[in-house]
Amino acid sequence: MSDKTQNLKNHARLDPAYHILVALTLIANVAYAIVHVVRHPAFGSAWYVLLSVVAFVAVLRMRQYPLKVQDRVIRLEERLRLQSLAPAEWHAQIYQLSEDQLIALRFAGDDEVVELAKQALEQKLTRKQIKERIRSWRADDWRV
Repeated sequence: MSDKTQNLKNHARLDPAYHILVALTLIANVAYAIVHVVRHPAFGSAWYVLLSVVAFVAVLRMRQYPLKVQDRVIRLEERLRLQSLAPAEWHAQIYQLSEDQLIALRFAGDDEVVELAKQALEQKLTRKQIKERIRSWRADDWRV
């Protein structure tokens, strides 16, 4: 967690161990395996390419699964927050918001989230458009 105030421009995070070390190593491994199979065509070389691709895909999927769980938790949290802040007659509308819209709304402060949610529904705003309209940014430092 940084000492900098989070906003639209700096809210995305880079995990050097994953995004640089692991990803680049796996990409280099796949590239090396392909070069090796071209120079030394054999079953073992082809098998190495297959294993390299499978390892790369497995690491990507292992990253995607917890992010999807986090998205589901964020969706639940934001629906509960909107139910506590929005007038009762608007509660049915909350379930029409897409997952992307709810995920973007998590950055909006309590004073503006209901109005932004209404705009998101009426104007079919994207995640980026919602974030751009936020005036009072609410940091999310727990995302992995």
